[in-house]
Amino acid sequence: MKKTVESVTQGHPDKVCDQIADAIVDEYLRRDRQARVDVNVLGSHGMVMIGGEVTSTADFDIGSLAKQVYAEIGYRDDIEVFVNVEAQSTEMKRVHNGVTDNMVVNGFATNETRELLPRAVVYAHNLVRRLDDLRKTDPAFSWLKPDGKVQLTMDGARVTAVTVLASHQVSIDEHDVKTALLERLLVPIVGEEGVSMYINPIGTFIDAGFRADSGASGRKVTVDTYGGLIPQGDKSISGKDPSRVDRAGAYMARYAARYLVEQGLATSAMVSLVYSMGRAEPVHLSASGMGEKSRGAKMDLTELLKKTFDFRPEAIAERLNLFQPVYRATASYGHFGRAGFPWEETAVV
Repeated sequence: MKKTVESVTQGHPDKVCDQIADAIVDEYLRRDRQARVDVNVLGSHGMVMIGGEVTSTADFDIGSLAKQVYAEIGYRDDIEVFVNVEAQSTEMKRVHNGVTDNMVVNGFATNETRELLPRAVVYAHNLVRRLDDLRKTDPAFSWLKPDGKVQLTMDGARVTAVTVLASHQVSIDEHDVKTALLERLLVPIVGEEGVSMYINPIGTFIDAGFRADSGASGRKVTVDTYGGLIPQGDKSISGKDPSRVDRAGAYMARYAARYLVEQGLATSAMVSLVYSMGRAEPVHLSASGMGEKSRGAKMDLTELLKKTFDFRPEAIAERLNLFQPVYRATASYGHFGRAGFPWEETAVV
C-alpha cells in the first residue's frame, strides 16, 4: 500500500508562524502558569500579524519576541510586526475546564518504528531536520536558506519517490544544489536504488519565505501529527495553552494510543476523543487496534481506556505536566515521535 506524506523545514512560512505562536505560549507560561492563551499568526511579504485572546497577569513585548524567533530560525531580513491581542471575552472566562469549543482529536501509534509512528512520517521528518542541520552547522551548505519542504512516497517498507524543495542563495548553480543535496541529504537517508528523486524540480528556489509567500499558524496540521494517514480533526495545536483541549486532548490521545502499543495490546492503535463545549468529559471516546491475534480485524479497546485514563483536560494537564514552556520545540518536525515530551513517555498506570 502506497503512502505519501510531507514535512517542512523550520523556515517554511507556515512553520515560522507556528513557532512564533508557540514561543508566545511559552513566554506566557514562564511568567504566569495560569495564563490562558489562544493566538494566531499570519506572515506575508515583510509583515507578521498576531491576533488572539489572552487572559494573564504577564506582560511582555510580543512583537519583539516574534522578531527574535524569526531571526533565530535563520532569516536576516526585517519584518514589521502588528499585534492585536485582547482579553478573552466574559463568556470564555466562564469556561474553566478547557473545553471552549466542540472538537474531535485523534491519536495514533504503530510499532513499525521505534518512534511509534508510520515509517513514512519518520522519514519525512528526518529529511527536513537534516536539511535544517546542514544549513545551520555545515559551512559547505551556507548557501541554503531556511525555507524548504519534502514530499515522500513509500510502497510498503520501501521509499519510491522523494521531492525536495530547498531555497538557496543566488550565488550557487542549480546543478550544484541538486548534486550536493543528493549526496548529503537523500542518499544517506533513503538510499538511491529504485527511488525517484526530484530536487527543486521547477528550477531555482531563490525567492522564499515571506519574501515570496504567505504563511499562517495552524495550517500544517498533517505535518504536526500523522501525515494525513489517519482521520484528522479540524483544530490546530500551536498557539494554544495546555489547558485547552485542542492541545491537551491531542497529546492525551497520542499518549493513550502509545500505551496500547507499548503494552502489547495492539500493533497499531487509534484513539478518538470528541468534546462538546463546556463539558469536561469527552462525549465520545473510541479506541481500536490491530494486533497479531486479531487476524486483520479491528479490536475494540474503548472500555479498557475508559478504565485506565481520565480524559478531562485538567486531569490530562496534571498527568502529563503540561504547564511548562516546551511548546516552541513542538512546532517543528511534528509534535510526536521525539523524546523529551511527556506525552511521548511510557505510560505508568
